Amino acid sequence: MNSRRERIGWYFYDWANSAFPATVVTVFLGPWLTTVTKAAAGADGFVYPLGIKVHAGSFFPYVVSLSVLVQVALLPILGAVADSSHRKKEMLALFAYAGAGATLGLWSVDGTRYLPGGVLFLIANVSFGASVVFYNAFLPEIAPPDRRNAVSSTGWALGYLGGGLLLALNLALFSHAAALGLSTGGVVRLNLASAGAWWAVFTLIPLLTLRNRAPARLPLPGQSYLTVGFRQLRRTLGDARRYPQTVLFLGAYLFYNDGIQTVIALASQFGQEELGLPISTLTAVILMVQFVAFLGSLLFERVAAAIGTKRAVVVSLVIWTATVTYAYGWLRTGAQFFVLGAVIALVLGGSQALSRALYSHMIPKGQEAEYFSLYEVSERGTSWLGPLLFGLALQLTGSYRIAILSLSAFFLLGLAILLRVDVRRAVVEAGNEPPAGL
Repeated sequence: MNSRRERIGWYFYDWANSAFPATVVTVFLGPWLTTVTKAAAGADGFVYPLGIKVHAGSFFPYVVSLSVLVQVALLPILGAVADSSHRKKEMLALFAYAGAGATLGLWSVDGTRYLPGGVLFLIANVSFGASVVFYNAFLPEIAPPDRRNAVSSTGWALGYLGGGLLLALNLALFSHAAALGLSTGGVVRLNLASAGAWWAVFTLIPLLTLRNRAPARLPLPGQSYLTVGFRQLRRTLGDARRYPQTVLFLGAYLFYNDGIQTVIALASQFGQEELGLPISTLTAVILMVQFVAFLGSLLFERVAAAIGTKRAVVVSLVIWTATVTYAYGWLRTGAQFFVLGAVIALVLGGSQALSRALYSHMIPKGQEAEYFSLYEVSERGTSWLGPLLFGLALQLTGSYRIAILSLSAFFLLGLAILLRVDVRRAVVEAGNEPPAGL
């Protein structure tokens, strides 16, 4: 349970996979895929994937939305299968390397190849989400209840540090592209591929250190893991009414995390298209966010120790609401974008790490992967709405700001539901002992 070696190995999967959201999702792919899509568009500014009329600027947000919808359908089944087998580590490896391979393939996205770019991102993002289900499910196994805030926060912090380090290297390469005789597109594609290589190499560390535990239940003779998985998923969804406070927390997280994920996914495209910021400025801001978020994750673990985990998450959501509202009404310059990024970075890792740790106390033992698959669905369940509204707003009005307006509503709704969650009752309902500091 308390293996230090396993915990260190577990931390490194955050270090490994954070290259994908930092370099690919947040910085380079949105603007680059939009540029490639515009090159493929007709004189009216539209492309026609599978015969569907899509504004070139809306293609990337739509692909983000589609990838999330696929995860919503797939992840609960995977979680149930994982809890019915002793192959959690192998399933982590399968999806980690599928995602890393697709990310490496983004090197080929050039010219007018927007559709292969969309497909590769779809595979990579779905695989990323699936791998995180199995990664999160190890948390209750490697950390005792009174250590989960610290372990979860350390994982998030190292993730931001690893993602930030690769992004710093990519920024250095981008800034010296001309001296090296490389084109802007060539550097961007190389940076995208580097995230896949980083993800693949550092995933070896958790795979060498984590160990599988005996499953809580095994298939009967003649049954497959998939059959047991489907049956257990139906049973889990039916049993959810036994844990009303856990379900209430998932509802809160579903809404407030939508705002977080939309900001992460589309901040770079917003900065380029709405504020007219060059990609070098966007990369510098996102790089700053990675390192400030490293400190913010550790800071909010201290805040949680002082005022309680739930209250710390509430504080983070109040700050999120204020910053998003400011972005809609007053954000105009690169300097303002930089300052706002620093404020967001302080709460980014804390709100996510503490939410994960808080939830880990609310789930029954032996069903960690199942319940973390529901958590991952809640994390992504409405996060397709933000990108979808963003894309629709651009297509229908030509303005990037209208979609931003909806994000404060997601934060406020999530906050309102979270305030109703009785955390101690949720822990007891799940059959666990409430630790101090919830």
